Amino acid sequence: MKIYVVSGLGADFKVLERLEFPENCELIFIDWLIPEKNEPFHSYVERMAEKVDVSEPFSLLGYSFGGIMVQEINKLKPAQKVVIMGSIKSDKEKSKFIKTGEITKIPRIFPVGMFNDKAANVYSVVRKLFDPKNPKILQYFRVRDPYYLKWSVEKVSEWKFEEIPEVIQILGDKDIVFPIKYSKPDYVIKGGTHLFPATKSKEVSKILKEVFV
Repeated sequence: MKIYVVSGLGADFKVLERLEFPENCELIFIDWLIPEKNEPFHSYVERMAEKVDVSEPFSLLGYSFGGIMVQEINKLKPAQKVVIMGSIKSDKEKSKFIKTGEITKIPRIFPVGMFNDKAANVYSVVRKLFDPKNPKILQYFRVRDPYYLKWSVEKVSEWKFEEIPEVIQILGDKDIVFPIKYSKPDYVIKGGTHLFPATKSKEVSKILKEVFV
């Protein structure tokens, strides 16, 4: 079974490197692409989906923004299983913080320069949201193209999606980005912040071995 994997917003696969899967699974990572200027979201999803080979059975696994992405890819290329970690099944599960961005359109007026490496406030915000006790948090965030980051924040805040009941959702009960109180996950990682795939890898691996049998 091939599993196509999309990591989180701005994250490479280091955040997922400790996860273990059944031996019969072959992981294929889909790297984030840099959006073209003013590229519609559906066009971007189509480009991300190009790597998925539908000639044989496959599953999709997404973390954080990657969870949103694999659900969109699933609409174009239906998978046998779709698993999302630290992500949401529909726009109804957005936090009040994200909904505020959707209503006010504030992410659209953020200057691109706000997302560059020299923006000191970016680190403090990311650390507070993802895992306030993790001093090495930025090691997981390697895709730092400012336009990509601004575009991604906009798309998360604007995302509209009807829940697909078959999607398997794994959430941490200490996640601030996508708080568990707005969702009804299939699996809960106790003590898991938004970075639980890295910090609670044993618990997550056990679940993944049950799901991908």
